[in-house]
Parts: sequence; C-alpha cells; structure tokens
Amino acid sequence: MKKFEEKIWQEGEYDYSAAYGFVPNIHAYLHDDDEERDCMLVVPGGAYCMVVPPEGNVPALEFYEKGMNVFVLTYTTDITTSFPLKKQPLNDIARAVRFIRKRENAYRIAGKKFFVCGFSAGGHVCASLAVHYMDVEEKNPEYASVSCKPTGAILCYPVITSGEFSHEFSFVSLLGKDASKEEMEYFSIEKQVTKETVPCFIWQTATDDLVPVENSYLMAKALREKGVPFAHYVFPTGFHGLSVPTADFFAGKFEEYTMDQVFRAVKAVKEGKGIEVSEQRCEELKVQFADKPENQESDSNGNGGSQFSDADPLTLFKDVRMWPDLAMEWMGRL
Repeated sequence: MKKFEEKIWQEGEYDYSAAYGFVPNIHAYLHDDDEERDCMLVVPGGAYCMVVPPEGNVPALEFYEKGMNVFVLTYTTDITTSFPLKKQPLNDIARAVRFIRKRENAYRIAGKKFFVCGFSAGGHVCASLAVHYMDVEEKNPEYASVSCKPTGAILCYPVITSGEFSHEFSFVSLLGKDASKEEMEYFSIEKQVTKETVPCFIWQTATDDLVPVENSYLMAKALREKGVPFAHYVFPTGFHGLSVPTADFFAGKFEEYTMDQVFRAVKAVKEGKGIEVSEQRCEELKVQFADKPENQESDSNGNGGSQFSDADPLTLFKDVRMWPDLAMEWMGRL
C-alpha cells in the first residue's frame, strides 16, 4: 500500500481566518501496482467543527480492500466557532477532486469512476458538491479545466436540510448564527436538487440520535422527483456515527491525522493565542481537551462505551455492516 499526504491548496491560495497554520489535505491509500482503479474520496463528519477520525481510515481501508484507490479529505472546520465557514468546505472538496484528477496517471485512476463518500456533516459537504459542482469557481488556471463533478456521491447518515429536521449545530458552524435566508436555502440540499445532480447512494439508521432520519428521506424524495438515479437504505437500529461497524471500528483503531486543524486551534487557545474566540468557548475547549492522566482510559469510539457490555456489536449491527457491499453493487451500475 502507498500512503502519503498532500496539501490541496498552494501557498497563497488558502487564507481561512481560523486555520492556525492548517492547510486542507488528502491522505492516500493506494494500491502498489499498475492497475487503473476506481477512486473514492472519503469525507468524515464532525458537525463542521472537526473532522473525526472514526470516519477516516476505517471506511478508507474498507473500500481499499474492495479494490479501490482511496483518499481521505481533511477539510476546513472550526472548533472555536469563531468564523463561519461559508463555502470553504465546498471549495475544499471541489479542489480535492480536481487535485486528484489532475494527477490521475500517478494515482492510477485514469479513465475510471470517481466517487465521494461523506459521513454526517461530511455527507453535507459531498451533497453540496453533488448539487453545486457547477457553481464552484476555480481561480487557479492549473485546475480550471479539470472537472470537480464526481461520478456519484455516497451519503452516510448525512446532514441535508436546514429546515424542520436540521442538525442545527452543523449549520451554525457552517453559516453562523445570523445566516441569511438565501444562504440557508443554498445549503439546504434537498431544495437544490436538479436533474443535473449526480447520482446518490444514501443510508442511515431509523434510530439516529443526532441527525434525524428525515434528512435521508428528504434527499431521496428530491432525487426521485427530479429523476436522478439513487439508492436509499434505512436500517432499523443504530446510533449516529457508525461509520463502518467493523472490529477495528469498535476497537478504536483510528488514525488521528484528520484532527490536525483542531489540535492546532486548541493549542492556540490554551496558549492564549486564539483568534476572536469567545471567553465561553475558550473555557469549553480547555475542558473538552483537558490533558488526561496517563492511567485514565477513555472510550475512543465516542459510541457510549459500556452500552455493548451485554451484546456483541458486530452481531448487533450486522445489517449496517452490509452497506459498503450494497454501495459497491450500486457503484458498479453507474
């Protein structure tokens, strides 16, 4: 396996106010051979305030093992909630697609299908690209002629709507507390679907405890009404953030490179160097990211820890574990 990291923005192109030296990047998982393979760009969630590790390397390795060349995108978020992100995450994913396609020969994906796969808020990033790919302005002539339109989008328990069933915190992080009606409409994805929207594969659990399952239904309904090819699966039980429920997932085997911006921002806050961070948010971050004693164990899954003490989670979520196979079948039809 070839593993490496590449920044997607060149010097002088990226100037997000709360970056703290971070530059959005892709982390590659490529087969070490000469075979041309379909490509997947994995986009973890995190409510637009972080890019969470459980939705990075776990799904990336799942689709790598299924024969794809895979990348994980670490895009712009803001754990300090100081500066609304606006279109920056959309610009990040569009540039990532162009960046990878520009190097299609080196990455062994020339002439093959290109999919984006997002989780929760990362699903919103992917869905935003699926509906708005024609809107994203590329100022660098090196990439301007390269398409950012993916073959299809896989949306895993996605944030979709800014309406009744919204995940409010994601939209506050993305657009701020004083977002205009026009901004809220633009990023309410079910209202932006047209016949030009890319095909979508959607899955969620009916008992999702953070993002209402209605988000998935609203997206599926919009796709159906516009005649866009889609698949929609709702599993009966499961918590938000299930990623791919493998043994590695439940063992907490996550690579933390997706947390680069968060760690930089928290370090700055602790050193009193935060940029326009409210006193309340400073205190919250100091508590949330307090140094733990060396002998203190924590549940790195973020899944409630002991709730599986009387049940085997691999058995409990055996049906949800099937979603990558279902997605592979769907991708094969496009």
